[in-house]
Amino acid sequence: MTFAIITHTPHYLQEENVWAYGPYVREMNLWIRHVDKVIVVTPVNKETTSKIHSAYQHAHLKIYRIPRLGFVTPWMAFMSIVLLPWVVFQMLRAMVEAQHIHLRCPGTIGLVGCVVQLLFPWKQKTAKYAGNWDPNAKQPFSYRLQKRLLQHTAITKNMKVLVYGDWPLQTKNIHPFFTATYSEEKIPKHLAKEVQQPVQCIFVGALTPGKQPGYVLALVAALRDKGVEAHLDIYGDGVERTYMEEWIATHDAEWVVLHGNQTSETVEEAYKSAHFLLLPSRSEGWPKVVAEAMFWGCIPVALGVSCIPWMLGEGNRGVLLSGDIAADASKLQTLIASKETYTMMSVSAQRWSQQYTLDAFEAEIKNFLQ
Repeated sequence: MTFAIITHTPHYLQEENVWAYGPYVREMNLWIRHVDKVIVVTPVNKETTSKIHSAYQHAHLKIYRIPRLGFVTPWMAFMSIVLLPWVVFQMLRAMVEAQHIHLRCPGTIGLVGCVVQLLFPWKQKTAKYAGNWDPNAKQPFSYRLQKRLLQHTAITKNMKVLVYGDWPLQTKNIHPFFTATYSEEKIPKHLAKEVQQPVQCIFVGALTPGKQPGYVLALVAALRDKGVEAHLDIYGDGVERTYMEEWIATHDAEWVVLHGNQTSETVEEAYKSAHFLLLPSRSEGWPKVVAEAMFWGCIPVALGVSCIPWMLGEGNRGVLLSGDIAADASKLQTLIASKETYTMMSVSAQRWSQQYTLDAFEAEIKNFLQ
């Protein structure tokens, strides 16, 4: 089988290998393990890779280069329109060769792929919608259009759409799905994590406004003002790093450590030792860091966007943030003071997350490829 991937994720060609963002590649390696040939239609970057990137593992993989598309500025919009015919040609070329077409959505490239795939109603297709599938969420028009095209079974044929969460009133081609990081053999034997001071908090993710890392700083500071000895380790990088460095210096916050981007192994060790993962993100699909933290008994503390309330059992296996720093700090203080409640929540989080292993994930992928 020839498997065509249409994705906006930037790729890198280095050391005779194809590299991309690590969590994405690790997932795709599970898909392509079961196919003979792979075609990836993708933008290609010239920069060097970093610790957050991984390499594809397949002997027969081809890259069909396309430019990035965007409509943020008038110039980007103009260039995207000019370059659109080439993008469509590369997608057509890949889809003609493929027996299975796999779209990565949402995104501008994903939107174009959603339109082009309409020309191949007889071919088997999957679409991984990695964003928020909540029908009531406020989203850009392009995201809503992709959803509409993917759900429209009268024009989108032979398509299985994999979404995060189990939402009501969906068309028959919509399948609740998940993402996994760890195998069954990684499941720890000891399930009971206890909370004690100093309380270890971590943030894992891009330092961008949408992830609200500044809220994390303020929340842990509020906890400390309540007499809780709390430390904060931050893993990730981004445009908010300068602000965070200035905040740390201004507040003489020696209790905060910025680690930058780190390997998955380093982050795994952080989950094991941490008591809380803090994620006040305004938008998510399936937040892998939440499921990863839960796997190791680290209790997630997150805003209730997308499928997060379902993941956290409506607050039974994690803490749902209100967005009010004082109220959220009080909620955490109460949980820290009740060691028995903390341990029960930690065990519940582990048991839930450990259902979603790489073994279960790959078994589901096999079903979709057949």
